[in-house]
Amino acid sequence: MKKAFLILIVFAVTLSCKGEKKSDAEATTDNQTIVAEDGKTIKQSDGLVAIQGDFIYYEEAAVLKTSTKMYGVILNEKMHELQGQVKAFKKEDTDMVPVTIRGRMFKKNPNEEGWEDKIEIKEILKVSPPNPEANDVIKIGNK
Repeated sequence: MKKAFLILIVFAVTLSCKGEKKSDAEATTDNQTIVAEDGKTIKQSDGLVAIQGDFIYYEEAAVLKTSTKMYGVILNEKMHELQGQVKAFKKEDTDMVPVTIRGRMFKKNPNEEGWEDKIEIKEILKVSPPNPEANDVIKIGNK
């Protein structure tokens, strides 16, 4: 009888602990991921978005082209750091290079010129070589 009662108590305690909310920020022991109160990781809670697309910086203008949109990229230290990384993959200044970044998205000021959608790079996740099979380059000139 005591054994069955003890098992019942352990089961009840286990259930009640699972229902508790985590405190402000709790580190898990297996991989030290910080989990915020809403259950998201700190990276998920910072308001930044991960986005993948083709990046180009040319003549003081930077653009990130995704499969559905074009973003004007804010010219800042991280953008110049990304430009330094993509140079290794460019054959010509006008080549676009696949990248994955995290950043803050917003709409441009109506009084500004440029792309309606903007992104400010906060973190560079990946820079990849362009696909040599892609034939999506348009060249203008007298050749």
